[in-house]
Amino acid sequence: MKVSDIYKAKKKVLSFEIFPPKKDTLLDNIDGTLEVLADLKPDYISVTFGAGGSLNCNKTIEIAKKIKHKYGIEPVMHLTCLHYSKDEIDAFAKEMQAEGIENVLALRGDRTDKAVEKDDFKHASELISYLKDKYDFCLMGACYPELHPESENIVSEMKWLKNKVDAGAEVLLSQLFFDNNKFFNFCEQCRIAGIDIPVTPGVMPVINAAQIKRMISMCNASFPDRFQKIIDKYEDNKEALFDAGMSYAISQVIDLLSSDIDGIHLYTMNNPAVAKKLCEGIKNIL
Repeated sequence: MKVSDIYKAKKKVLSFEIFPPKKDTLLDNIDGTLEVLADLKPDYISVTFGAGGSLNCNKTIEIAKKIKHKYGIEPVMHLTCLHYSKDEIDAFAKEMQAEGIENVLALRGDRTDKAVEKDDFKHASELISYLKDKYDFCLMGACYPELHPESENIVSEMKWLKNKVDAGAEVLLSQLFFDNNKFFNFCEQCRIAGIDIPVTPGVMPVINAAQIKRMISMCNASFPDRFQKIIDKYEDNKEALFDAGMSYAISQVIDLLSSDIDGIHLYTMNNPAVAKKLCEGIKNIL
């Protein structure tokens, strides 16, 4: 089933994100995570994609197939393009088609010294347009409530985001953020720009201070004062940070759900306890 049809059928959509383990020997362990996530009955699960030349590329397809055929949940496969040719993208797309995978989160991919950039695709909108013309996928795009790190301003951000939508993106998933007002303001800017497809907020619970700080440096998210106090107070107390971080995330999700949003996308960090605790906190709300 296409994710775009799920959004048409449901008022609030619940989805998770996982990532392939770095070591092949840990690939079997993903079943433990998927079993817990499947019990929580998400509408779909997205699987991240390794950078160019990474073995995680094949792992992504393998895990997406498992989500689809073993657990009966719709997978969304992340697909980057900056380090791939059209022929390589076609190979990925044909394998997805053969396995009945219908949903793709089309991304440019991060620039890295470890992989050579190729000339066929420079932007995610180009990948979306290419896949739209050749295949019958539901194409999704990423968005940044606090602007992409390379964006000059909100006008530039909306221009590039509208390019994705015009190219064929049917759903947008947001990067993580910790200030809901940033997301609400972003959605208003989307409406002004004529972007009328579902925009789903991405939420990452704070359970590891160092990891969150790395993520924030990569995706341009800011610390609200209330959030900063949690980090300052509990970053050296693992158990306390887990409880405080989950409480913050649950309150953030409740605030989002009480507003006119299309769903919640939870960055699980492959930690099923995170997804389970959050879903228990909103089970009578979602």
